[in-house]
Order: sequence, then C-alpha cells, then structure tokens
Amino acid sequence: MNHLKFTTMSTVLLASAALCGCKHGLDTQSEVIERPEVTVTDGKITPEILEAFGRVNEAVASPDGKKVAFTVAYEDIASNKANAEIYIMNIDGSGLTRLTHTPGSEANIRWIDDGARIAFISKDPESGKNQIFTMDPYGRGARAISCAPQGVDCFEFAPDGKKVVYASQIKPFDKNEKLTADLPLTTGRIVDDLMYKHWDEWVTEIPHPFVANFDGTRLSGDTDIMKDEPYECPMKPFGGAESFSWSPDGKWLVYVSRKLTGKDYAFSTDSNLYLYTPETGKTECLTESTGGGYDTCPKFSPDGKSLAWMSMATPKFESDQNRLLIMDMATRSIRNLTAEAGWDYSVEGLSWTPDGKEIVLNAYYQGTMPIFKTSVAAPSFRIVADGVCDYVSPQPLPDGRILALRHSMLRPNEVCLAETDGKVADISHVNDELMAQIKSATVEKRMVPTTDGKEMCTWVVLPPDFDPNKKYPAILYCQGGPQQAVSQFWSYRWNFQIMASHGYIVICPNRRGLPGFGTEWNRQISGDYGGQNMQDYLAAVDYMKQEAYVDADHIGAIGASYGGFSVYWLAGHHDGRFAALVSHAGIFNIEAQYLETEEMWFADFDLGGPYWDKENAVAQRTYANSPHLFVDKWTAPILVTVGELDYRILASQGMMAFNAAKMHGLDAEMLVFPDENHWVVKPQNAILWQRVFFNFLDKYLKPEQK
Repeated sequence: MNHLKFTTMSTVLLASAALCGCKHGLDTQSEVIERPEVTVTDGKITPEILEAFGRVNEAVASPDGKKVAFTVAYEDIASNKANAEIYIMNIDGSGLTRLTHTPGSEANIRWIDDGARIAFISKDPESGKNQIFTMDPYGRGARAISCAPQGVDCFEFAPDGKKVVYASQIKPFDKNEKLTADLPLTTGRIVDDLMYKHWDEWVTEIPHPFVANFDGTRLSGDTDIMKDEPYECPMKPFGGAESFSWSPDGKWLVYVSRKLTGKDYAFSTDSNLYLYTPETGKTECLTESTGGGYDTCPKFSPDGKSLAWMSMATPKFESDQNRLLIMDMATRSIRNLTAEAGWDYSVEGLSWTPDGKEIVLNAYYQGTMPIFKTSVAAPSFRIVADGVCDYVSPQPLPDGRILALRHSMLRPNEVCLAETDGKVADISHVNDELMAQIKSATVEKRMVPTTDGKEMCTWVVLPPDFDPNKKYPAILYCQGGPQQAVSQFWSYRWNFQIMASHGYIVICPNRRGLPGFGTEWNRQISGDYGGQNMQDYLAAVDYMKQEAYVDADHIGAIGASYGGFSVYWLAGHHDGRFAALVSHAGIFNIEAQYLETEEMWFADFDLGGPYWDKENAVAQRTYANSPHLFVDKWTAPILVTVGELDYRILASQGMMAFNAAKMHGLDAEMLVFPDENHWVVKPQNAILWQRVFFNFLDKYLKPEQK
C-alpha cells in the first residue's frame, strides 16, 4: 500500500451499473488459443514442450459432489499469450466437456443456485474489463451480472445466493492540480512515503471489497464496505477470493485486510480478520489478540457457529508457522488447534468437512505436501493422502472423499480424488498424452548428513535412461523464498524434469530455512544469511560427489531470488566445487537490498535490521556476509538473468553482479527482460530463458560438447 489517499467508488459504481445493465455475453467470435500441436523427439522434454503442457487449476466440486469444474490454460508461443478455459466432468472423470471458448482467460469458478449455475470471471467484450459472469453447467446462457467500472478481481457469493462480495480497484484523488494542471503530458510521480511500488507495479490504485445484492440476473446496490479507508482488501500482491468468507445465512462477511499505510504498512505483516454485517454496515476486528503477524484464509463452519483461519504470531516474519485457529462466534473465544495437538508444522490451506466436525488441510511435511485431517473437538493432525507428490486446494466432498490438485517434480497438475481408504487417483488426464511421449526422470530421496550433526532431506533427480556406470554433470538447485519448500513442486522455469532430460543430475536440498521439518528448522535461516544453510548446500554437493556416476569436476549451482543470493554467496566460498553458476533475480549487495526492496517487514526481520545499526550483532553479521564483499574470490563462469519490472529485488542487483564478474576477468553472460518481474512468464521469454540457461550450462559442464 503506498502513501496515496484513495476515494471510494461506490457512487460511481451504482450510477454506472444502472446505466449499462451489464447483460453482455461472452466473446465467442474472436480467435481462441487452443491446445498446441507439438512433437516430442527421442522422448526429450524441451523448452517448447514444457510450454505446451496444459496448466490445470481451480478444481471446484458441485454442491452435491457429483461434478467438477476446473480450468485448463494453454500458451501460444507465436502470439506470446496464454488463455484459460472452463471444463466440467463427472466426479469419476467421465463426461469431460469444455464450457467456454473465449480469447480471454476465465477464473474464480463458483457453483451457485445449488449447482444449477456456475459463476466465474471473464472479460466483458464491450468494456474490456473483467466482470462476473454466470452460465449453466452446460455452458449455455453466459451473461455478465456485474458492471464494475474498474473490473472485478475476485468474488465470493453468499451461500443463499442473494449477496456477492467482490474486489475492484479504486483510484487516488490526491493529485495536486496546481502542480499538474498545465502539464498534461507529465509522467512525474510525487512520493512522500514508503510502499509507492509493490512487486511489479507502481501503486496507483488498490483493491477494495464491494458488497452487492443479486436478484438472479444482475448485481445492484454495490457498496464499498471500506469506504474512505485507504487500505487494501484483498492484500497485494497475491490476495484473492480466499480473503472473503460468508456465514452460511449470509448475515456476516469476514474479510482480510492490513489496515496500515506508508511506512507502517511497509514494516508490518499485521493483517486482521474483520467481521462486516451488511444489515447494519458495522465492522468489527476479530483478531487483535492473535499476535502481530498475518491472519488469513477465514472459513466459516457449515453451521456458522465457528470460524477457522490461519494465523502467524510473529510480527514481520512472513514465513512464520501458520497456526490453525478456531473462533466461537457466540463468545469470540479462540482456540489454537495446532498448539492443542502439539503439531510443529504450518498450514497452507484449509476447508471444513460438510458435517463441521473436522478440518481438511494441506501442509509441507518432510519434503512433500500431503493432505491432513483433524478433529475440531480433539485436535490430532493425521495424514489422509500422501505420496511422492504435493496436494493443493483439498476440498472435502459430501461422501467423505477429498477432491484436490496434485503434481510432482515429474508431472504437472491434474485433478485427483482421494478415497476414504487413502487411495488416490487422477480424474483429469489433460497431459497424459504428452507425458506418455516423454522419457521420465527418476526422483530419489536422500538423507544427507549436515555439518552440525543433523540429517537433511535432499531430492536427487536422475536423467531418463540413467546408467550408474556413466558419469553425469550435476546441478545444485538453490531454493528461493528464502522459506519456500523444496517439496514435489512442478515449475515451468525451474523444472527438474527438463534439467534431467538435458542430461543433468539435479541435487535439491531442503536446507535450513525451509518448511516441512519443524519450526526450528524453518526459522533458523532468519538473521543467518550466509550461515548454516550455505553449509547445508555444500554438504549436499560433497555427499553427491562421492557417487561414482557424478562428474565431480562439472557441477553447477543455480537459483532464483534467495536462491540467486545463494549462488552469489557460493561464488565466493565454494572452494572449487562449481564449474558454472546461474543466478536469477538474486541479492548481490545486501546493504542496497535493505533500501531497495518494497516489503520492508521482510528485509527488517530476515536481515536482522538496518546496516547502520552498528550495535545490532545479527544485522552486522548479515551485512558482513553480503556476496559483493567476496567477488575477489569468484572463480567460476556466471550467468545472470533479471527482469526490469522486478521491484522485490531490483534488476540493478544482477547488473552489479554481472559488472563485477566481468571486471574481475570472469566469463559472464547476462539476460535482461525489460517486461518481466521477479519471474519469467511470457511464453517467448520463457523459451529464451531456457535456451540461454542450457546453452550456458552445457558450455561449461559438458566438456565433450565443446
């Protein structure tokens, strides 16, 4: 949230909705991106093949649990765009039907009218803005029901279907007309507080929650329930519909907001849950007593008597343990189910079972992300679906089964169904045909001894047709976050299947600072950049070098964000272990990073404080370990990649590292994307990134190709 003041759009919304009626259908005439036709050669996955996978998301079961609606997105390399469409199938996977055929992506699927209709977001062909549409489960009768001038970002229907809450952007009104009245072409921005930019945008508007009535045809009476409040809801940059929860009777709405601005916002993770009563217009904060960290993902119980949510206790620590809390709505008393069960892991998502007696959740656990279930009355977290995979968005069905998405290092998302006996099977098969043509890598789990006497879960990915009698170059994968799990994730950039297919052994350690191994392991990294977690990386490399099939002279290190920092740090401390390095969006100069980044709560907590605090031993240790101080010890060739829209870690960090490497006399390359942020998401950019990545690594790690 930046320093700007914001004005409510309620009056404007009402007037605009009354004028336009918003009864437009979907755009079904324009050209639509379809599933690409690709050819797999010799079973090898290439950058072009990687971009051809269907990206499965948002699986939502009908109220009776008999059908599933979900989206599949495909990319078109020639147009450099992607498009997601809605599909529906029976709960056993039969009867697959495509419901939409539009040039713009559909999202935010919700079943309404007891399953008689589906609501979703799509682009209105007249205004060009995203609006809420409804259609029947056969894809017929699609019509816009909203007409928000700034469009709709996300929404939730009240269970009775009579009200809707949606997020829409509001505009600032504090421009000084005296300064700009005669300067219509000026591009200057006047800034007087922090958070003037966030993630990949200059903050010139923020989302607000609007509540509207729904008569079955259109929305009316749209009301900004945070009128005159200069705060975000949902919270940038990734907040969505999970920020809202309606009580079953529609009398209450709970929403998530961090009601701070400027410097206060930049240094805080203290979001709260707010209870809004549409009948009276009153708002009550529910979570003032839960600590100074994030409170997120509220979910009313089926009877409306309880509210569950995820809560972090530690201020500024964005990767703190997500506790599962329950509030009795009659007394406002709060229980900590995580503490009651003595459970040392962190909740990633939650849903109530239909009877309200249990909660289903997913959480990182010992290198994967299984599905858990716990009783509310007597908390005890037990695994109900696991395997060498990650489960996301688990949804309990009326018959006791659980719908979810799952993926692994070797396969992208598919919709799956977990039976009550723990057996799990995919019910979507979007990528089966393509996967059948690809020679798969092999994933092994190793427990690597660390320098301080512990064991570290490390995934090792072996190339297709692996022969232990041959020697293979290897890559150490350094994870970002810094507290993001190295579980069984599937990535369209840091994809281990394509790396292995290219002939590399990939070493993926769950080093200190990653979730899934208890709170002590997860928290250790904060204030210890360049410390034990780096020794964990070196331990994993030394462990794998003992294998006869690893070419110890040709090992590389790669990573992004904190992983990019790790590569820069290792560049000055690896003692000859690495023959090539690749860093994307990495921190090179920690002192500069403290002042350049936007979310100051992260920098302040994880780095230990400002570098000018000379009495702060933790902070001073952090800055003493800044990679830029050890360039004189750099020996390995390095590839640096950056996006100029990255406001989390500025592109200048990578440019400094590249300049330093060249000045130091090293072989170095740099790939700069003017139109990418912390990630690389545009199809052609993604392919170029992969080509440059492998071209560089092959040059230094595959001497036989020289």
